[in-house]
Amino acid sequence: MRSGAPGGAGSGLRPGLERVDEFVVEDRLLTDVGGTIGARVLSTPGMIAMMERNAALLVFEHLRAGQATVGFEVCVKHVAAAGEGASCRVRATLREVIDERKLRFDVEVAEGDRTLGVGTHERRVISVPDSPPPAP
Repeated sequence: MRSGAPGGAGSGLRPGLERVDEFVVEDRLLTDVGGTIGARVLSTPGMIAMMERNAALLVFEHLRAGQATVGFEVCVKHVAAAGEGASCRVRATLREVIDERKLRFDVEVAEGDRTLGVGTHERRVISVPDSPPPAP
């Protein structure tokens, strides 16, 4: 739960925290690569957006009031396709916390047992005006 205490990120931020979510490949997550592949599939930007969102939600509840995170580095390989309507799983694991504000994650998207994308993501804790929690 978010606390109102001053200082660095919440004390609950520690390596090993993990969040898994599910999503359907649809709407804004799709591409047909300008009509060149004859099918609509999970786009690389869409996949990365799901990875970033999941990492942000993982740490949100551990931040102090007036804090949020921003992403600034993504290093991801998109290694397999998922077609329109596929049910996928996104996982973020907090791998490292540096100076209570530098956060490094391992991220992955899979469809069943098949890995679609894998890599790392970095976020930084920043100060922001108090705001409502993100939409589910």
